[in-house]
Amino acid sequence: MRIVVFFDLPTLTKQELTQYTHFRKYLISQGFVMVQKSVYSKIALNGTAAEVIKVNLRKNKPKSGIVQLLIITEKQYQGIEFLVGEGQTEIVDTQQRLVII
Repeated sequence: MRIVVFFDLPTLTKQELTQYTHFRKYLISQGFVMVQKSVYSKIALNGTAAEVIKVNLRKNKPKSGIVQLLIITEKQYQGIEFLVGEGQTEIVDTQQRLVII
C-alpha cells in the first residue's frame, strides 16, 4: 500500500512558517519521500500499518491549511504516468527489503 500526503499550508507569518517546517520535518522523519513540493509518499506493508500511519498523521497535523491523505495500492501508484519530466531514480522507494546476515 502507498500513503500519499498532499498539503498546502500557509507561510505568511512566522508561526505559520514554523508549523509548515515542523510538519514537513515530521513527514521526513517518518520515512515519507517527497514526490513533488508538498506531495509526499510512503510505503505501508499492509492495511494495519497504513492505519497506524494515518492515526499518527492526525496527531501531528498542523493547525491551519489543507492536508489530504490518500491510501492506494502499490499497483495503482506504479500506474502514475509522467506527462512531463521523469521520476527520481536516485531515491530508493521500493517494497524490497534488505536483509543482512
